[in-house]
Amino acid sequence: MRTAIVGGGAAGFFLAVNLKEMMPEMDVILFERQQRVLTKVEISGGGRCNCTNSFAYIRDLSEAYPRGHRLMKRLMKSFSQLDAYQWFERHGVRLTIQDDGCVFPASQDSHTIINCFLHEARHRGVEIRTGSRISSFDEMQDFDFVTVTTGGSPRADGLQWLASLGHEIAEPVPSLFTFCIDDADLQALTGTVVSNAVAYIPGTKFRAEGPLLITHWGMSGPAILKLSSYAARALAEKQYLSPLAVNWTGRSEAEVQAELDEIIVRHSSKQLQSFRPFSLPIRLWAYLLTKTLGGRANGRWDSLNKKEKNRLVNLLSGGDLYQVAGRAAFKDEFVTCGGISLTAVQPSTLESRQVPRLFFAGEVLDIDGITGGFNFQAAWTTAYTVAQSIARYPKA
Repeated sequence: MRTAIVGGGAAGFFLAVNLKEMMPEMDVILFERQQRVLTKVEISGGGRCNCTNSFAYIRDLSEAYPRGHRLMKRLMKSFSQLDAYQWFERHGVRLTIQDDGCVFPASQDSHTIINCFLHEARHRGVEIRTGSRISSFDEMQDFDFVTVTTGGSPRADGLQWLASLGHEIAEPVPSLFTFCIDDADLQALTGTVVSNAVAYIPGTKFRAEGPLLITHWGMSGPAILKLSSYAARALAEKQYLSPLAVNWTGRSEAEVQAELDEIIVRHSSKQLQSFRPFSLPIRLWAYLLTKTLGGRANGRWDSLNKKEKNRLVNLLSGGDLYQVAGRAAFKDEFVTCGGISLTAVQPSTLESRQVPRLFFAGEVLDIDGITGGFNFQAAWTTAYTVAQSIARYPKA
């Protein structure tokens, strides 16, 4: 029997190796249109490959997977992050868990993952054909099973050959990107990091918290990347023009007000610029003071009148708006929201509802996660599911 795997990325290799482990007698041929395989794995996580997450800080899978969380919850019962961790360790890749839950190879080198996949694939007899572009299902007629693991497609026309078979396509749009903000004074704070900010789009349910980085084009960091993932479709519909609110303290308005009141009582004679609430970065605090008080930013804490204090509380806790004027790529991630609609596949096997013995795994499905190793976990989980589905497929 023969299985074709279309796509030589993370999901494709994980599927190939696991299928050969389950069915050594199966001929597995992996097709990759580029001359090199696993290119996204190589550059992910700044070249370190954030290969999964501990999920320790995820209360509900919808926090990690804005699209596809219900399916992931079902599939992870059979292959979870713990299974992925054990799989890599069992195959010679030592892993380490960071304080934020992100999991990396202990070597801090993505080539450790790549070398593992290439070794296991070659050792088990997977045939790898690079420079092989598949654009029609008719090209796959000689195979008993066909699996598509081509990753995210930036445009719907890249999925046309699958749409022509009757599969519903969720329109692809970018996910995981940073925000361009035309504010020269803000951009002058390039490199400033706020460790516990909350970013949100006013009038919507979209909000995210975590470290926020100010860049020379606007804002980045985990809080912004998570927000871009949650609001990917909404922002695309607005052509990436949207108001943005930032709570720089991560605290409620009442907590911010109480903090400022206490400072005014205890440190009334100190200069506003020299005593920072919530340990805010020096340059950011100076920027916020000037934005709120103008020329009075050089005064003392006891010089604040009630109106000025309220304006400062409002600004610190998210009451002021910034204007998103576009999106910028996040260099370590190329994630697409959209792909093969989940209604087009059998939820327990990921087999096509339209074409028997055709399966999908990885980002080609309408599943995508926030930054932090969640997209790779989706690749491992869906690829393992497909390998298991083929291994258990009813014999003719």
